[in-house]
Amino acid sequence: MGDPSVVPRLRPLPGPRDFLVGFVLPFRAFALIRRSRMLTALSVICAVITLASLVGLVFLLWKTTPALMAAMLGRPEGWLGRALWEVGQALLFIVLLLAGANTVPLLLNAPFQDAMSEETESLCGDFTSPPFRPGTFLRGLWVSLTHTLARVALLLAGHALLLPLNFLPGLGSVAWTVLGGLWTVVWIAAEHVGAPMARHFHRFGEVTRVLRRRKALTLGFGAATAGLLWVPLVNALLVPLAIVGGTLLYRALVDAGEIVPSARERAGAAGR
Repeated sequence: MGDPSVVPRLRPLPGPRDFLVGFVLPFRAFALIRRSRMLTALSVICAVITLASLVGLVFLLWKTTPALMAAMLGRPEGWLGRALWEVGQALLFIVLLLAGANTVPLLLNAPFQDAMSEETESLCGDFTSPPFRPGTFLRGLWVSLTHTLARVALLLAGHALLLPLNFLPGLGSVAWTVLGGLWTVVWIAAEHVGAPMARHFHRFGEVTRVLRRRKALTLGFGAATAGLLWVPLVNALLVPLAIVGGTLLYRALVDAGEIVPSARERAGAAGR
């Protein structure tokens, strides 16, 4: 039996309180994972994959960031130029790590994502995993693929638009780092609430619409999830916490009337 109380309650209208509601979602997710043997088992698998991918990503970026920075801006002369270049290199490393750590582990853990999301919804109540049907499976695979491509394109497009800031003298690199980090935070929220929406055959436009309407909620969830990346050992649980937290966010948005249940969800509810 599910427990509807695990789903956070949203106020009817957007407001500053939404930020706190979104921020605590990964912690709600951790509590829910501890209650479920299946979520715990899947989380352990995802954590091992995530930890290995993060170690590999740090090693790769440590080796390649200096060459990338040199290709973008060249190597300046003089002590001041070299000092600023080193600061810019460090900031570039951080932004690339933030972006990579929120995409590479997700791609590697993709086979487990839907299973975790469905189990989370079952624990929330009023949901039963639908029986396997080839047609439904193929449609779901196509919707998930288009959502994933749209989300990746959105992430890359945002960073591409911000990239010219690096060429501005002075604080250009700092501005790029701050805005790039903020864009990644927003993207994280879109990524993880978009996954259960894709599973229920919602269009990607619905994802962006609801996140624009509940901006504080978006920033809170994205900021907390991104912040976990920098906590040693806890960052290995980044993907499970984000997947479960995103599913809880999806259910909260449905309960608040921000997302209209899809035909698949209505059909499932009628059959229960």
